Amino acid sequence: MTLPKLRFGAYSSNWIPSKIGDIATVTSGGTPSRDNKNYWGGNIPWVTTSEIKYKNIYDSREKITAEGLKHSSAKLFNPGTILMAMYGQGNTRGDVAKLEIEAATNQACAAIIPHKDFDVDFIFQYLIRQYEEIRGMSNEGGQKNLSGSIVKNISLHFPELLEQKKIASFFSAVDKKISLLAKKHELLLQYKKGVMQKLFNQEIKFKDKNGQHFQDWKFISLAEMGATFNGLTGKSSEDFGRGAQYITYKQIFDSSKIDPSRFGLVNVAIDEDQHEARFGDLFFTSSSETSNEVGYCSALLDDVKNLYLNSFCFGYRIKSFQVLSPNYARFMFFSSKVRGDIVLLAQGSTRYNISKAGFMKIKVPVPDIEEQEKIASFLESLERKIDVIHIELELIKHYKQGLLQQMFVQ
Repeated sequence: MTLPKLRFGAYSSNWIPSKIGDIATVTSGGTPSRDNKNYWGGNIPWVTTSEIKYKNIYDSREKITAEGLKHSSAKLFNPGTILMAMYGQGNTRGDVAKLEIEAATNQACAAIIPHKDFDVDFIFQYLIRQYEEIRGMSNEGGQKNLSGSIVKNISLHFPELLEQKKIASFFSAVDKKISLLAKKHELLLQYKKGVMQKLFNQEIKFKDKNGQHFQDWKFISLAEMGATFNGLTGKSSEDFGRGAQYITYKQIFDSSKIDPSRFGLVNVAIDEDQHEARFGDLFFTSSSETSNEVGYCSALLDDVKNLYLNSFCFGYRIKSFQVLSPNYARFMFFSSKVRGDIVLLAQGSTRYNISKAGFMKIKVPVPDIEEQEKIASFLESLERKIDVIHIELELIKHYKQGLLQQMFVQ
């Protein structure tokens, strides 16, 4: 008897194996000619694989006209159609989404239209669960892709329709919770971004302990307040995975505050001339594939010994924390004006690099140290709220993944 590990108590019948091609119509879309302007900019949503990511689709980035639909292989699909990415960048292949609107798609999207005796939301959640298995069914070749015939051959197991609807309803409730948390997280991020802009434009001002406004901000070059140092040099792949701790490029890119739980390991000999990182140091990404990602900043606000910085990064060491607080600085380096000055330094074609000499010439806003601490404290409190929501969001996503594994048949 083929059954899931976890099941609602009211149901006991066996789950029957079927292929997608037996329980649904499978087709694909098309792309109107880009050379004909009359085919584009209409009011018909046109979905691409980049918009397919485990979600319900209510709109699309691009629109086509009725004429574009008529003179291409694009088709209009009804709400309730499941879309699967057959190929695309990165991990896109195998992703699914469900249309909540009438829309067309490009040819890289498989459209799955379930027959009336099968619940669309049940199938949608099941396909999310089978993501890795579906990716493994791809054609071999330079670029692994799915095809319409492969999609039709995806095997699933189905209980009676009432149980399908019960399972689908349960996961819809979980998804609603995830959606609400994701929205709350996004709104807090937007609020923080707006507040930061106002703070560094001095549209929001703090007062000192006597209720008086602080002195006017100074603008001081980074060269006057500190010095740069390089990341690890002369290391090969054999040196990593053991030894001392080091700060990775991704740690700097992911957060403005270094997380000690994410350090890598690298072998550093006692007699090597490598710069050790220390409390209060600021780290920057010095090289990236896009100019906008150069010069991301993160601060070390923990006291860690025998710690080093990865290559493709550089450090900045503040001379006096009474002039520039590292906690304030990590936020200041993400203010729109300072970020703009840093991005202007990025040079390259296929890969962009930043000049440390140019970096040191940048003049940054330096309020009174007490005001710096007030700004940092305020933004930290927002950061903590954002982190709490993020953790809650990740926990419920993990909870859903566990249930997907137990409530469907492999």
